[in-house]
Amino acid sequence: MKGTVIKSTGSWYEVLVDDKTTLLCRMKGIFRIKGLKATNPIAVGDRVSITFVEDEDTKEKHDGVITEVLERKNYLIRKSKNLSKQIHIIAANVDYAYLLVTLAAPKTSLGFIDRFLATCEAYSIKANLIFNKKDIYDVADLKEVERIRQLYKRIGYDSHFISAHNKRDVSDLKALLKDKVNLFTGHSGVGKSTLINTLQPELELKTAEISGTHLKGMHTTTFAEMHPLKFGGFIIDTPGIKELSIVEMEKHEISHYYPEIFKLSSKCKYGSCLHINEPECAVIQAVENGVIAESRYASYLSIISGEETVKEYND
Repeated sequence: MKGTVIKSTGSWYEVLVDDKTTLLCRMKGIFRIKGLKATNPIAVGDRVSITFVEDEDTKEKHDGVITEVLERKNYLIRKSKNLSKQIHIIAANVDYAYLLVTLAAPKTSLGFIDRFLATCEAYSIKANLIFNKKDIYDVADLKEVERIRQLYKRIGYDSHFISAHNKRDVSDLKALLKDKVNLFTGHSGVGKSTLINTLQPELELKTAEISGTHLKGMHTTTFAEMHPLKFGGFIIDTPGIKELSIVEMEKHEISHYYPEIFKLSSKCKYGSCLHINEPECAVIQAVENGVIAESRYASYLSIISGEETVKEYND
């Protein structure tokens, strides 16, 4: 029997079969997927083959055993927190990945947004931005959101400006999510759980207040979990991300994941141009002429220079 992993705690997996039945499964042996040094060879969103457990006297009570992970169409990764040379697969087989963005408490920096978008580009996942909490913004904030949205729109990324308390916004978002596998991520405190609860109230995901000391969100999601949506499709809720590392990217590949940079790279004098200080570089010229945003170029250089993570970026 085949099914989809909808929850993983590292040792046990909940697998949805027949779109209605959930089985508690364990993993058979040790999986190695395409040579990936991953802390979790089985991830939420994976399509798997399972066999039923026939021994009713087993000490570990479960319904089935995962015997195979089927081929993935894509996956999204981050660096493992505890093992620097390994990766952690956030989710697999994703149609759309949505990054929830807020201007303050907590602030989502442009550098963080860029690394998220580059990671999605690298693993063939369509990325979108959701600017959340528009109901608390003043006039200056609204102008800033529009400026940032236009920046990414020119590159080709869709964005949405919403409030979880606005019925029209929620209705429009439902139409986008319908019949898709959608991943939601972002810093803790951006309103991810609140928004998901609004989309499907019966989930009753835990939410927490922003820390008054550091103006940062408090983690409420421990493991990634995939929830079927009553109106069609799925939503993958992920733990809040404090920082985002770029992994499995060679220097000469990084420009491929910045669409506006990749588009102009063919006009550089040298085919091996890294767009740092090479002569007659079309990308550097485009930055000087305002064709490529300075913030985007700065975040590109930070990855090239080997900065593993970005927490804050002076926009």
